[in-house]
Amino acid sequence: MKFKLPKIKKGLHWTTVMSEKALLAVIGIATCIASAQYLLTMYEAKEILLADLFMLFIFVEIIGMVGAFYSTNRIPVTLPIIIAITALCRLIIMQSKNMDALDLLVEAGAILVLSASAYIMSLKDRVSLEKQKEFKNENDTPS
Repeated sequence: MKFKLPKIKKGLHWTTVMSEKALLAVIGIATCIASAQYLLTMYEAKEILLADLFMLFIFVEIIGMVGAFYSTNRIPVTLPIIIAITALCRLIIMQSKNMDALDLLVEAGAILVLSASAYIMSLKDRVSLEKQKEFKNENDTPS
């Protein structure tokens, strides 16, 4: 018995799309709840530290990533990289007093690698957008 894979793939594609959208909605809602809980904790402590602000930035970036998916139907690769950079900065700030110098250098090196990769990915996006424009212009011009 031979299966027709293109029909199966086409028939199951909607499940992938819907599950992706549903899970991202759950991530967005959970992030909003987590940020509200974090704000409540900050309010109860009556103290706002730099690490707290970095945590709020992480929440905002996650919500932005979910919003970017819903507006473009794709997640830009640079957003998770930026979230990782922010998380590492927060970790360094929280633990810098008790941290070994080598660990600090390794985490700073990780930030440098992530920054370079975000820059390279932004160049890739720029180049691909230019290629799309060129392709569109080539197809729009009469022969």
